[in-house]
Amino acid sequence: MSSVPDGKKLVRSPSGLRMVPENGAFNSPFSLDEPQWVPDKECPRCMQCDTKFDFITRKHHCRRCGRCFCDKCCSRKVALPRMCFVDPVRQCGECSLVSHKEMEFYDKQLKVLMGGGTFVVTLGTSDKAETMMCRLSNNHRYLFLDGESHFEVELSRISSMQVLTDVTSPGGGTSRATGMLLHYKPMSSQDAQQLRMEAAEDKKVASMWLAAMHKAAKLLYEARDQ
Repeated sequence: MSSVPDGKKLVRSPSGLRMVPENGAFNSPFSLDEPQWVPDKECPRCMQCDTKFDFITRKHHCRRCGRCFCDKCCSRKVALPRMCFVDPVRQCGECSLVSHKEMEFYDKQLKVLMGGGTFVVTLGTSDKAETMMCRLSNNHRYLFLDGESHFEVELSRISSMQVLTDVTSPGGGTSRATGMLLHYKPMSSQDAQQLRMEAAEDKKVASMWLAAMHKAAKLLYEARDQ
């Protein structure tokens, strides 16, 4: 185990090298824990094609689900940033497809979220609204809202998230994200607070940010349910 700058450390696990925060409490809310591997003695056959393992047909564990497979059913090496692996790791066919889809979020949508969008923000039942820049923090743990005032929302304390939409054509058809309604618990309170965000000047950028946030919410809830 070796330390590196920026508060992270390199650790070696049976699955491969991982770059994780020095303090586990500072994990990204999108991160997943490594699975427990199915013990070798409990999987005499491939859990996909039922091929029997022997000296020639060796068993391999999928780094995402922890199940046992033969090489044919678990040959793909795919990036798995949600578990902080440094290099692509071996995954079964089903898990590799999921990881490929998630890479779009890490490659594109995270950058959109950290780039930010401008919204008209209303807290609680207040009549006062403020134009603010909203962006995801570099460690993915907070939403920063900056205007005349500044406050932060910790993603792990968001209890519900609803995307607000409108219809772009009079006869119906494609809807466009125009805002978001969040319910969260401030760090200093256990009482839920409501936050309403509506797209301000650049509605195209705001719509892209909201779409990325909708995807982030799905990953966030999945990590909580792990």
